[in-house]
Amino acid sequence: QVQFVESGGGLVQPGGSVTLSCVVSGSIFMLNGMGWFRQAPGKEREFVAAITWSSGFPKYADSVKGRFTISRDSTKNIMYLQMNSLKPEDTAVYYCADYEGNRNSFTYAAAGEYESWGQGTQVTVSS
Repeated sequence: QVQFVESGGGLVQPGGSVTLSCVVSGSIFMLNGMGWFRQAPGKEREFVAAITWSSGFPKYADSVKGRFTISRDSTKNIMYLQMNSLKPEDTAVYYCADYEGNRNSFTYAAAGEYESWGQGTQVTVSS
């Protein structure tokens, strides 16, 4: 089983930046991919970005493309989400999650294909 500890959230002004971290522990050999999702109050959890663990290939939701950057350091078992040009609509609890299935079957954006989830970190974009 894989466990996560997320950090880096907080209050940010519109147009500002913040970097989220997700430290991974446990059965890391099972990782084939990881993702960031977010959930705003009253809304469903939505895909933000994902990355393949071995090659570091990224995927982004259209709403964050060009503003957010996902990366991972496989030597330290940490995944990051650099968030720039933040907007009030980016306000949400951000979760990291892992994908342990077949690499060729990884669709990135479906929450149901992820195995384990972190506890979430709040990001609030407000002036």
